[in-house]
Amino acid sequence: MTLIKSISGMRGTLGGKPGECLSPVDVMRFTGAYGMWLKQQYGGGDIFVVMGRDARTSGDMVSRVVTATLQGLGIHIIDGGVTTTPTVAMGVLFHKAQGGIVITASHNPGNWNALKFLDHMGEFLREHLVTGLESYMSMDDFEFMPVDKLGTYTYDEGMLEMHMEKILALPLVDAAAIRKAGFRVVVDGVSSSGGIAVPRLLEKLGVDNITRLYCDPTGAFQHNPEPLPENLTELAQLVYSQGADLGLAVDPDVDRLSIVDENGDFFGEEYTLVAVADYILMNTPGNTVSNMSSTMALRDITLKHGQQYFSSAVGEANVVEAMKNHHAVIGGEGNGGVIYPPLHYGRDALVGIALFLTHLAGAAVSCSVLKKRYPRYHLTKNKIELPADVNMQEILEKVLRKYENYPHETIDGIKLWFDSGWVHLRKSNTEPIIRIYAESDDEIKAGNLFMKIMRDIGDLMKGDQD
Repeated sequence: MTLIKSISGMRGTLGGKPGECLSPVDVMRFTGAYGMWLKQQYGGGDIFVVMGRDARTSGDMVSRVVTATLQGLGIHIIDGGVTTTPTVAMGVLFHKAQGGIVITASHNPGNWNALKFLDHMGEFLREHLVTGLESYMSMDDFEFMPVDKLGTYTYDEGMLEMHMEKILALPLVDAAAIRKAGFRVVVDGVSSSGGIAVPRLLEKLGVDNITRLYCDPTGAFQHNPEPLPENLTELAQLVYSQGADLGLAVDPDVDRLSIVDENGDFFGEEYTLVAVADYILMNTPGNTVSNMSSTMALRDITLKHGQQYFSSAVGEANVVEAMKNHHAVIGGEGNGGVIYPPLHYGRDALVGIALFLTHLAGAAVSCSVLKKRYPRYHLTKNKIELPADVNMQEILEKVLRKYENYPHETIDGIKLWFDSGWVHLRKSNTEPIIRIYAESDDEIKAGNLFMKIMRDIGDLMKGDQD
């Protein structure tokens, strides 16, 4: 039983007592707090909230609680049904709504669900705003409306279609070139909304040869839903056995994109953004942004195009803030999350697919050859589980003191730069875990950097016990 507050909203497992999981009571409390916050922001006028969910089996129950709570507060609902997170963001903009709620636990397993809150720009609330919702969490302070002032409910079955038409209208999306290329594509929809959205987008882009894998949106995930190589072995095998040009995989809410090349090898989730950014920078001069745990390849590509690269703290809202501050033309996160401002400020696998296929069609090479054009880095992602009584912040501070003469950044944990690469350490806010990311131009070097920091932390903990 788990209930976690994060930068984008609230998430938890289903089943258990209120306050210990994402129970219907907790869904009502969080939704009510968001509704009361919106009413405080917008006064006595009409308030509209766009809503959507992924296909996981608890989604219908959660959406009913969300709908009833907001209507009871006098807030009007525009429901996109089973759809994608970026589609809800686009819906907020299209309907000029005051906010949005996405019901999705993203890449978490099927026993999880979550509420992700959007502002009037279709962007995730900044962390201080999510924290601010706590002041509205007491149900004693909720003010429900009489029957003649209840919020209305509207189902918008065309929201996904609108989203795709906006993508197709982008100047740098070339459906004619994609059609001419005649791509053969395998899609893993992970039994969620991507199984609807991705094939439909591909058809609109002119891709006629589509093989569907787990594209029936039952919500019963057939494998771990995070689009990582170890979870996508069937997709890789199918791409190779069918002689397809590439495979596409998304997470359950379709904001992350993973690509498999024609050999059944993984293009690399870090390189989804790198390839798309390369294409954008060929056509649109400007800066780029990714989070501190993402590959240096984006920096290298950006500098190659004569532009500036900037990093941000981890988290989509942080990346978006940095993109706006630095006027970035493309940005995102190294987990396959592409953010393209001409469409909207949010990770969007669908626009990532359209831009990547346009780039691939224009390059007139295979996926594997395209990948070879980019700087080769090896990024390892690990974590250290510590005893519950260990002060993780104190450990990080001691690591920083040890390496204070090395180049470093502290806007999000500690990032240390060595001659052979970098290491980024971030402590979890909910578990006794320190996450460690290490990157170098060689896999062994990256592993050595990780082991070096592991030994340092072990020695520091041992020193505290002596």
